[in-house]
Amino acid sequence: MIQDLALILIVAGIVTLIFKKLKQPIVLGYIVAGFLVSPHMPYIMSVVAKENIQEWADIGVMFLLFSLGLDFSFKKIVKMGMAPIIASMTIVLCMIMLGYTTGTIFGWKSIDCIFLGGMLAMSSTTIIYKAFDDLGLRQQRFASLVMSVLILEDILAIVMMVMLSAIASGNSPDSQDMMFSLLSIVFFLTLWFVIGIFAIPLFLRKTRKMMSAETLLIVSLGLCCLMAVVSTKAGFSSAFGAFVMGSILAETVEAEKIEKVTEPVKNLFGAIFFVSVGMLVDPNVLIEYALPILAIVMTILLGQVIFGTIGFFLSGQTLYTAMRCGFSMAQIGEFAFIIASLGMSMGVIANFLYPVVVAVSVITTFLTPYMIRGAEPAYKFIERKLPKSIILQINSLTTKHRGEKTDKKDVSITQKQLWHKLLKEMTINTAVYSILVIAIISVMFTFVLTFARSVLPLWWANGITGILTVLIAAPFLRAIVMKKNHSEEWKMLWQASALNRLPLISTIVARGAICMIFIFYICNYLTRFTNAIVICLGIIVITITILSRSIKQRSIHLERLFKQNLRSREVAAQVKGDELPTYADTLVERDLTLAEVIVPENSLWAGKTLADLQLGTNFGVHVSSILRNGRRQNIPYGIEQIFPGDKLQVIGSDEQITNLHKVMETAVYPEDDTDYEKREMILRQITIGSKSPILGKPLHASRLREDYALLVVGIEEGQQNLTSIDPNHVFQQGDIVWFVGERTSFEKFE
Repeated sequence: MIQDLALILIVAGIVTLIFKKLKQPIVLGYIVAGFLVSPHMPYIMSVVAKENIQEWADIGVMFLLFSLGLDFSFKKIVKMGMAPIIASMTIVLCMIMLGYTTGTIFGWKSIDCIFLGGMLAMSSTTIIYKAFDDLGLRQQRFASLVMSVLILEDILAIVMMVMLSAIASGNSPDSQDMMFSLLSIVFFLTLWFVIGIFAIPLFLRKTRKMMSAETLLIVSLGLCCLMAVVSTKAGFSSAFGAFVMGSILAETVEAEKIEKVTEPVKNLFGAIFFVSVGMLVDPNVLIEYALPILAIVMTILLGQVIFGTIGFFLSGQTLYTAMRCGFSMAQIGEFAFIIASLGMSMGVIANFLYPVVVAVSVITTFLTPYMIRGAEPAYKFIERKLPKSIILQINSLTTKHRGEKTDKKDVSITQKQLWHKLLKEMTINTAVYSILVIAIISVMFTFVLTFARSVLPLWWANGITGILTVLIAAPFLRAIVMKKNHSEEWKMLWQASALNRLPLISTIVARGAICMIFIFYICNYLTRFTNAIVICLGIIVITITILSRSIKQRSIHLERLFKQNLRSREVAAQVKGDELPTYADTLVERDLTLAEVIVPENSLWAGKTLADLQLGTNFGVHVSSILRNGRRQNIPYGIEQIFPGDKLQVIGSDEQITNLHKVMETAVYPEDDTDYEKREMILRQITIGSKSPILGKPLHASRLREDYALLVVGIEEGQQNLTSIDPNHVFQQGDIVWFVGERTSFEKFE
C-alpha cells in the first residue's frame, strides 16, 4: 500500500508540475498521472492494490463535497433570486434529456443512458473558475452569473446522485421512487440543517478559546465523518452527508479557518481520486469508442451553447450576455467523474462508460478557453446575419423582464401580494417545524420508549414517553399554530378588509389541525383511548401549548438562537468591517447612507477627538463606529481620538458624505519639498562656549527640543567615555556634549 501511494504521489507531483508549466488545469495532470501508473501503461511501474486506491478515492470524493459545502450558503442562494434557478434548471433538464437521447442512439442500456445524461448535465466549477482567472474575466458580470448557476448545478448534482442511487437500486426507474427520494432528500436536508445550526455553532462558540488549528482540523473532519456515517445509515451516500456538514459549518464564524486547515487534506485525497479516475482509462476502449466520444463532445459543445444561452436568456439576460454564459459552460468535470464512480461502485453501468467520460472531459476541458473566447465572434456573426430590429426586439424583451416597474397602486394587487407572502412564509414555517416534530417523535419512540419499556411497566413507560415527547415538541407545535399571526402582513390584511378575516382565521385552524394529527398519532400509538377521547385530549394539549407562557418563551428563545447562529458569520464580518451592518439597507430607503471613510496616513485630523472635529455640526454626519486594527468601537464618545488608517462608519446623506470625504482628503500635511540631504539625522559633539545659549542652564530647562530640535545623547568624560547626562546637570563652559539632530538644527544652535 505504501509503495502504491509513493508511486502515485511521485508521478502525480511530476506530471502536475509539467501541467503547471504548460498553464493547464491540474485536474488533467492528475488524470494523466493515473493513466501512467495504471496497468494499461506497461512501460513504467503500475499500482498493485487497486482496492486501496478506490477506498482512498471514496474518501477524496467525501472531502471534495465537504469542501464544496463550505463554499455553499443557503442565504446566498436565496439572495440570488429566480434568475440563476431558471437558468440552471433549464440547462440541467435539457442536457439530461440530450445525454439520454445520445446514449439511446448508440443502443446503450437504459441505465447507462440515464447516468450519461447526469454526467453531461454538470459543468465543471473548478475548470471554469480556472479559465476565468487565466483569461482575466473573473470580475466581469457574466462570470458572476455563470458562477452562481454553477453553485446551483452543484446542489442539483448532489440531489441527482441520491436519485440515481435510488434508481440504480431498483429494477427500473419509477416516478414514485423518484418522488420519494426527492422528499427524503428534502426531509434529511431540512432536519439536519436545522439541528446543525442549533447545535454546532453553539458548540464552536463555547470551545472557541480552546480551538487551535490542529484541534479545529480534527473536530471539523470528525464532524464531517460523523455526518457521513449518519447519511449512510439514513440510506444516502457518505458524500451527501459530508456536503450537508460542510454547508452547516459554512454558516459559522470559523468557516474560513476550517476551509484553510482542511484544504491540504482535501487536496491530498482529491488528488488520489482524480488519479484513480485516470487509472480507469483504457486506450483500447478509447479507440473502440472513438465515434461515441466525438459525438458526446459535440453534444456537450452544441447542447451547452444552445440550451445554456436559452437558459440565461429566459432568466432575463441580454442575448450577448446569455451567449457568453452559455459558451463558458461547454465542458464536464469533477461531478461527471463522481457520478461515473457512483455507477461503477454500484455495478450498474457498463465498464466502457467511465473511460469514455474521462476522454470527453479532457477534450472539452482543453476546448474551454477557446469556447469562452469564441462567444463574442459568434454573437457578432448572429448580429450581422439577423436584422437589427429583431436583435433590438429580443434585448428589449429581457430588459422589460428585468426592469419594468409599475406605478399603479391597486389595493387588490397589494392584498394579493400580501397573501402570497404570508402563505409562503406560513407554509415554509409549518414544513420546517413539522419535520422537527416528526424527528422528535421518531427519536423518542425508537430509543426512549424502548429503554423505558425495558425498566418500567408498559403503561408507565408509555405514559412517561408520551408526556416527554409532547413537552419536547411543544415549542415547535406552538410555532406551527402561532407563527406569523402577528406579522405585518397579517395585520395589514386584517385591517384592509373584513373579507380577509375568515380566511386568516382558517389558516390558524388548518395549522391547528396539523398539530392535532401529531397529538393523535402519539396518543394512538401509546394508548388504547377512543378517537373521541384522543381528539379532546389533543384540543386540551394544543390549548395549553398556546396559552402557556413558559412554552411561549421557550419557543421564542429557540427561534432567536437559531437566527443568531444562522447570522453568526455575517455578524462577525460586520464587526470586522468586511461588510456593512444590516441596517444600512433600511437607511437607504429613508434617503440616508451608511458609508465608510478612511483617515489618510498624513491626515491633519490624526490625534484629534471627535468633539474637536465637530463632524455633526460641520458636515451633518454622525459617526456610528470606528474600526481600528480589526477592532470595532460602536457609538464612540466625543473624547475618542482618531488615528491614521482608522475606518469611520458615518451616517448622512450622499451630499454630506461626499463633502466630508473631500475635506478629509485635503486636510493633510503638505508634502515636504525640502532637500532630503538637509533632513539627515547626524551625531555631533559640541564644546560649550562662552556664548552658548545653554550656558549656565540645567538640561531640563534648556529647551533644546523645543527651540532647536536637538537631543542630548551624553557628555564626554575622558578620551573615549561617553556617559548619560543628568537632567539637573548645569552646562559649564568647556563641557563636551554630544547631540543628535538635523543639520539645520545645528546651524540654528551654533
